[in-house]
Amino acid sequence: MQTIQVKDKKFVLSIPEKEILEQVARVAAEINRDYAGQEPVFLAVLNGSFIFAADLLREITLPSQISFVKLASYDGVSTTGKIREVLGLNIDITGRPVIIVEDIVDTGLTMAHMLETLEGHNPSSIAICTLLLKPEKLKVKLDVKYRCLEIPNDFIVGYGLDYDQYGRNTRDIYTIEK
Repeated sequence: MQTIQVKDKKFVLSIPEKEILEQVARVAAEINRDYAGQEPVFLAVLNGSFIFAADLLREITLPSQISFVKLASYDGVSTTGKIREVLGLNIDITGRPVIIVEDIVDTGLTMAHMLETLEGHNPSSIAICTLLLKPEKLKVKLDVKYRCLEIPNDFIVGYGLDYDQYGRNTRDIYTIEK
């Protein structure tokens, strides 16, 4: 089995790029079907979703826009544990369908806050699209309409996901070696 070293940790191949791209294409086809005749706004959550968002948008055939947003939860170098704001929302989403593009949904707390924040901008609808979902780790009820893959509660890296800001550039997804 293929392994990689990221900083001080070893990771083993978990999901190969081919499987990821097949699932991305499947989800994009669902979005193309569900939003036919509409012009959705995709909001990609940085940093982790940038690769997923690029691959997803290349499969979208609808007229659409994309904006990249970042969630701010830090005060200096320490996390506050609470999301303060969505940075970078530079498209008017009033009356538009919004699709949040996320790399991974685990507890769902960040996503719940983001939904609440975006609802204040009066979109016509909001859907969640995630590359990975950890259903056993969810702490809040979320309707994750579009999901590429469900995974166990393991620490992963690659395809945009990081370990201490490293490892995002791999084509495959790796799980920490136990």
